[in-house]
Amino acid sequence: MIRVAVVDDQALMRAGFRALLDAEDGIEVVGEAADGEQGVALVRAQLPDIALIDVQMPVMTGIEATRLIAADPALSAVRVVILTNYGLDEYVFEALRAGASGFLLKDTDPADLLQAIEVVAGGEALLSPAVTRTLIGEFVSRPPDRSTVHGLEHLTRREREVTALAARGLTNEEIAAHMVISPFTAKTHISRAMTKLAARDRAQLVVFAYESGLVTARAPESRCAPDTPDHTLGR
Repeated sequence: MIRVAVVDDQALMRAGFRALLDAEDGIEVVGEAADGEQGVALVRAQLPDIALIDVQMPVMTGIEATRLIAADPALSAVRVVILTNYGLDEYVFEALRAGASGFLLKDTDPADLLQAIEVVAGGEALLSPAVTRTLIGEFVSRPPDRSTVHGLEHLTRREREVTALAARGLTNEEIAAHMVISPFTAKTHISRAMTKLAARDRAQLVVFAYESGLVTARAPESRCAPDTPDHTLGR
């Protein structure tokens, strides 16, 4: 059973999410909150697997709430999916830096929302194609700030290589084929890199790769692995 908390300042939106999720086998809504502060309290009380959090709310924004959740060791198992009505501009980068594992528009098809919950609950990072383009565009527009990023020196050569490939959107299977290693070994390298960098998930690892300058952003239209699924940052 995937346990979900819904945090949104619009009562109608919360009701819609609850109706959709409660109707799905294997998903349970454990509570609702109307602002970020209430949302953090709800997450701490219920320890859901997934917190669906609106990006713009009174009292405390979704990004601020996400940052508090991600920073609390007691909530390390909680994954945040940010929801918004907006055009995915300045919020994308900040949400991922804050610790979000997913980012979706509120007008996402219900089936895609349910898939997103399953993907994130399974430990993956989820980004829609529009978010991916925006994210890469953000990195293209700014130079890496190595002074604010620490930990690269602790990675082995292999760990740096798999981190760079993950940042290009490759799955573990594609990384394994590229490096001529087994998928299990690729996954092990990714896991070790995440541990050394204190990355909650693959999305955080990708942010680190770009911020540290380990990977140089290319044009948003460029794709390293055309067959990589658009909705995840790899498996």
